[in-house]
Formats: sequence, structure tokens, C-alpha cells
Amino acid sequence: MSFRSPYPVPGVIWASLPLPAVLINPDGIIIESNPAAEAFLNASSKSLQGQPAFDRILIDAPVDEALSRARANQSPIFINDVDVTSGERPPVQCNIQIAPLHDNAEIVMLLISPREIADRLGRATAAKSAAKSAIGMAEMLAHEIKNPLAGISGAAQLIAMNLSAEDRELADLIVEETRRIVKLLEQVEQFGNLRPPERRAVNIHDALDRARKSAAVGFAAKMRITEEYDPSLPATYADADQLMQVFLNLIKNAAEAAGPQGGRIRLRTFYDISLRLRRADGSGGALPLQVEIIDDGPGIAPDIAKEIFEPFVSGRENGTGLGLALVNKIISDHGGWISVDSAPGRTVFRVSLPVAPREAASNDMEVK
Repeated sequence: MSFRSPYPVPGVIWASLPLPAVLINPDGIIIESNPAAEAFLNASSKSLQGQPAFDRILIDAPVDEALSRARANQSPIFINDVDVTSGERPPVQCNIQIAPLHDNAEIVMLLISPREIADRLGRATAAKSAAKSAIGMAEMLAHEIKNPLAGISGAAQLIAMNLSAEDRELADLIVEETRRIVKLLEQVEQFGNLRPPERRAVNIHDALDRARKSAAVGFAAKMRITEEYDPSLPATYADADQLMQVFLNLIKNAAEAAGPQGGRIRLRTFYDISLRLRRADGSGGALPLQVEIIDDGPGIAPDIAKEIFEPFVSGRENGTGLGLALVNKIISDHGGWISVDSAPGRTVFRVSLPVAPREAASNDMEVK
């Protein structure tokens, strides 16, 4: 039995819609879903067809009544600021539009507009401006502070030579803490001095494998790392070393979240045409290449989740808060996007990247 509408939305338009959308028949059954809905619901269009719509899409609002009104009045209905989930992920606040199709009034389109992307983009823009000023000031202070710290550390070591064992312990503490501060200042300088990316066609899986191998023999030695790669992904347009640094930092973040007992990290890649980034200056474009680093750790504390990519925000004791800020800066410099979806037992960092221009991919193949 086929559940497809006899009046389908034109294929190109349907596939290109950047927002999740499904078509629902009078019996409340899904007859079609677009690629953005597949990604949002984490299910294929084939598996969604024939399913009761509101068994698969959980909406905290009286949707049945809205569907009836939309059909009866032959006009769209808008429901703002409602929680929507597939049941397999935390609820996302969305705006909902319900509208009957022009050519078949019995078929209703449900359009889901997640607010998190727009809200996060606004926060990211503000954070980037604030971060630029904060890092500029911190970089200047780092340079000025490192020299006197070296003097303090040296003096403490000289003093320790003539002290009792008890007092020497205090002097050693001074040396240890000054070294820790110097290391933090060096990280600040590294953040501020990151060179512009030297972009070329890069195989995402090569960069992931480099990061995985490096992590597996070091800080992620106790983690079980699994791969779920889409081998058909085209090349992205990136600085290979900086991209590897991004993946290495994200794997390190996942390993540190798990703690000394270890855990599992999943590296997943897939293609998703629904995400397009448009900045305030009009620049941007499609970001179809998706990389997810998924861990089974305790998750990110809700009070810092929205600011986790900002400098000096950290969920760990003695964390510098620069690792994820550096990742965010690199991805932004590449014209990409990074997001996080976190709940206890499952945290997903998703990196979205553009496809390499055809000429860049061709040139890279010629060099090889």
C-alpha cells in the first residue's frame, strides 16, 4: 500500500527546504517527509511513511485541533514557542506552521522551524565580537605577565634549596602554580595567534583518522572509539592541520568528560543538505558535510551549555575554557558551523562543513 500523496510537492523544492517538513493525510498518517525532517527526526523518509504523525513527532501543543482548523478554514495556522521532539532527543523549542496543500486540501503540511539555530547564531555573533576583545586584552596581558612569573618561579626554586622539608613543600607549590599559570597564558597566546587557514580539498576521514590515532595512544587510551563513516562523502575545503586539531580537541573533550573510568566515543559522518548558513553580511552557503563526535559521558551542565563555545567557559574543574573556543574559532574561519546537543549519557558535537569547490578538488587530485 502506498502512502504517497497524489499531489506531491515538486521534488527539487521539497528536497531543498531547509526546515523539517512532513505531509500528513486526513487519518493523521505521514505520507512524505523531506531530508531536513529525516535529519531532525533521525529517521529515513521510508521508515516514516505510513506512521502516525504524532507518534513520531511529539509536540507540546493541541496539534489535532490545529490540523482540523487548517483543513476547515483552508488557511495556515502558526503555533509559536512549543517543544518538539522525536522522543529520542531532548525537546527543541520551535515555531510550527500547519497549512493545507493548494491542490489537495485534505493533505496538510507540517513545517517545523527550530529556534535553536537562529538563537545560537545570534549568540555566536555576539560572542565572537566579545571574544575578539577579550582575547586581545588577554594576549597582551599574557605577554606582560609571563616574564615576572618566570622570576617568581626561579626565586622560589632558589629559596627552596635552604628551607626545611615542610617549608620546601610550600615553595614547590609556588613553582607548580606559576608553571600552571604560564601554561594557561601560552594557551591564550596560541588562541590569539592562530594563523588564517590554508584551505584545500581535504578528505574528512583522513583528518578524523589522524586525530583518532593520536588520541588512542594518549589521552583517549581508555576510551572505546568506534567509527560510523559515510565513505561517499566528497572532500571539504579546509586547512588539514587545523581540521585535525578540531577533531583532536573534540575527542579530548569527550575523553575528559568520561573521566578515568573511560567510556565510548562514536565518530560519525553523513551528508545532510538541509543546513545552510547565512550570516548578517550576506555571506554563507550550504554546509552538507556533517561530522559528529558522540560520547556517553555525564553531559554538559545546563547553566553553561549555551555559552560552552565562548572563551574561559568550562564545565571542568581547573579547565581553561579555551579548547572549545578554539574549535569554534577554527570552524568559523572555515565558514562552517559547530553545535552541541547534550543530555546525561549522550553528548553530540556536530561540525558542519562546506564541500570543496570543484576546481579545488581537481587541483588537489592533480598535485597528488
